[in-house]
Amino acid sequence: MQINVEERVARARELFLEGYNCAQAVVMAYNDIMDLTPEQAARIAASFGGGMGRMREVCGTVSGMALVASALAPSSDPKNMAERQQNYALVQSFADSFRRENGDIVCRRLLGLEPMVEKSETPMPSERTAEYYKKRPCVEYVACAARIIAEYIANK
Repeated sequence: MQINVEERVARARELFLEGYNCAQAVVMAYNDIMDLTPEQAARIAASFGGGMGRMREVCGTVSGMALVASALAPSSDPKNMAERQQNYALVQSFADSFRRENGDIVCRRLLGLEPMVEKSETPMPSERTAEYYKKRPCVEYVACAARIIAEYIANK
């Protein structure tokens, strides 16, 4: 499959800067590979932003990579252990690559919010302002995740 790494990375960045959450930006940059419309991709990934519903757990970009991995290494038959293993191996490979580049895969640690008191985040998303983008490295995490996926596809 032919893929332009820089186009996918640019698309993911653009989507995040338009206001989509981190998981949505990654998944929507690959909606064609997932055989989804942009709207379907946005809906499927919506809950994973902010480390899953803004709980600051696994970074939404990593969750987005896992969702894309489901299209790249599909596993729909619960008895097909080989497919499941391939899918899990790809998810782990994506997460390991992200961790090597960024130091972690957990949202709160990536954002320097640890230690966090249980339920210290509200479900209200942060308003996207110039100040938000100055203090949040999320657009770079989005770009990193999109690049990891694109490079995997390009080298496959």
